[in-house]
Amino acid sequence: MVINTNYSALNSARNLGDSQSLLNRSLARLSSGSKLIAPSDDAAGFAVATRFDAQINRTQAASDNIGNAISFSQTQDGYLKKVAKALDRMSELSMLAQDNTKSDTDRGLYNTEFQNLADFVDATATRDFNGVSMFGGANFSVTVNSEAISNFAYSPINLTTASYTNATQTSNISTTSAAATALTNVKAAINQLATDRATVGANQAALMMYQEQLGVSKDNLAAANSRIKDVNVADESTSFAKYNILVQAGTAMLSQANSTPQSVLRLLG
Repeated sequence: MVINTNYSALNSARNLGDSQSLLNRSLARLSSGSKLIAPSDDAAGFAVATRFDAQINRTQAASDNIGNAISFSQTQDGYLKKVAKALDRMSELSMLAQDNTKSDTDRGLYNTEFQNLADFVDATATRDFNGVSMFGGANFSVTVNSEAISNFAYSPINLTTASYTNATQTSNISTTSAAATALTNVKAAINQLATDRATVGANQAALMMYQEQLGVSKDNLAAANSRIKDVNVADESTSFAKYNILVQAGTAMLSQANSTPQSVLRLLG
């Protein structure tokens, strides 16, 4: 029997410290919802989870970019609907101006409306979306994945081509012959508009597919990331209860181990 070195107390204190450390770690996991409290918990898993977090954020950013491109395309189509209405009326006026029962004065009135509608179409060509021209015919790409590679080439729309300008800038319906020429030009513009609206629709369809693809990819990445870093609350709760009991038991046993040397006093009595 010795007094200076109480091996039982030292061993109990060490076990209590280990149990307390495990209890604290379990408590941190339950309170944070993550089983990776520090890189030392799973060094490789921590690195993979860090990359997953960054990729998930980039995927969301790419999805936001696609959403903006879809809004751009929808705004384009909204303008083109009104252009279609204007061209339809211009073609109607071109037909009316070819009526030989009407005088040139009547045609002059038709021509006034015709020119106003032509100005409307020309003005539409200058519209932009957040400072980006919608109808200037400029090419641009849309990021459709987290790595910004193999981007989607957005097909541009150009309202300043000859198909449109022949109808809006060189046509009039002040005479029957001019009205006949104007009708031909307006019909060509309508055909071009039909192609352009189909192009806008194709852009929208592709962008929506890419956005859906990114949504699925983000969900799968989040699930993979969760398996690495998210704590299983049921399992961890069981561990927490075990470590809590060990701490309480260790505390009680340390108290017992510390009181053991008192038995030496019996030998001295």
